[in-house]
Amino acid sequence: MTTLPRPTSRGAAVPDVRPVRVTGPRIARLLEETDEADDIHVAALTAEFWSEVESSGTPLVEELDSEPGHRAVTFLWRGHRATRQVLLSGNRITDPDRLAGSLLERVPGTDVWHLGLRLRADHRGSYRLAADISLKETPTDPAGLQHRLRSLSAHAAADPLNHRTIAARWQQTDGSVFALPDAPAEAWAGRRGAVPAGRVERHRVPGTAPVGDRDTWVYLPPGYDHAAGAPLPVTVLCDGDMWFGRLGFGDTLDALIADGALPPLVVVAPDAVDRRTRWRDLGCREPFVAYLADRLLPWAAGRWPLTTDPSRTVVAGQSLGAMTALYAGQLRPDRFGNVLAQSASLWWRPGLPPPAAAKPPVYGAPWLVGRFASRTPGPMRVHLDVGLHEGSMVDHHRVLYEALRAAGHRVTHRAYNGGHDYACWHGALADGLVRLLGRPAAT
Repeated sequence: MTTLPRPTSRGAAVPDVRPVRVTGPRIARLLEETDEADDIHVAALTAEFWSEVESSGTPLVEELDSEPGHRAVTFLWRGHRATRQVLLSGNRITDPDRLAGSLLERVPGTDVWHLGLRLRADHRGSYRLAADISLKETPTDPAGLQHRLRSLSAHAAADPLNHRTIAARWQQTDGSVFALPDAPAEAWAGRRGAVPAGRVERHRVPGTAPVGDRDTWVYLPPGYDHAAGAPLPVTVLCDGDMWFGRLGFGDTLDALIADGALPPLVVVAPDAVDRRTRWRDLGCREPFVAYLADRLLPWAAGRWPLTTDPSRTVVAGQSLGAMTALYAGQLRPDRFGNVLAQSASLWWRPGLPPPAAAKPPVYGAPWLVGRFASRTPGPMRVHLDVGLHEGSMVDHHRVLYEALRAAGHRVTHRAYNGGHDYACWHGALADGLVRLLGRPAAT
């Protein structure tokens, strides 16, 4: 990961990570070759193009002669006669308020639809594609077109030409993943056949209102023995239904332990259940923090030899789950001495109704930053992650970082070139756990 730049004055330059629409070299060549060619020649050129794509996979990633730190990334769709338009839905690299800017273009006379973006060479992210094959005419007015494309985006799915997929939150179909050459390596991702496998179990953990009983995923390390002596470090991880139910994070933990990057540990990860329940529980909600500290951890410690030492206990989460982790560290330093917060939803404040598409604005310092500035619990270790494509959240995390430092906490802050995205959080979660529980790491 790259360190998030800290500008010395208002308006200082930030890394050039903005997506810029471009025509990649391979598409430029196809456009030139097919221009004024006869139908037979165009068909042959198109077949040759798709043969190359099937071999290389998508999206196409090409160097730019004038910009060695960037790449031309070309998203592709193989259309047919009924295809009216094709929409790219890229995590934080497309604008949901101006969807027409994310439409692919068709190479005239072919079934090749394309959209090229210039992206910095360390980008990683997920995306989905949707083709409009409706019989209705495409609206010509901007408002009508936006409405049509918003409806179309609900049907976006993984790229059929890209074998790298990732589960999507609250959706039936997967998304696709791409990583440019300088993106951080993910040495621990995926299943390694020769690595000893831990065990992932699912339990029903009793609770009291308003949280109630909750399905919880438990990761037990390879070779775990109930008779083992030393208490094991423990991580409480929000959104267990994603991390263990859909993303296979147990495989990553197996690899981390096998490589000696992490000691054998137990992870307890309660389900989010659904959107309504997740909004009710996550964020800075005292009842859920109490559930984690006084129900979930004691329940787990009654079954496995877990540490009660807060310095060997991590609470972790993403988005609203990151707010939960930060709040748990503040309210209950007696239980949680380490906090791993990824893309914290620092726009959150008490009293907000269930979220709509747009997040509420933040005036001044985020609410949680004020809490850390005015109240100093026992010192804790905090690691923050944020994506450079997460808009105002980048500045919010910088302000939080400074407030945590001023309050006397040991805090590290890293940025990745990506969005609000499990494709980025997966590797960053592994790195963050190593930083907090594993071998010493440079800060």
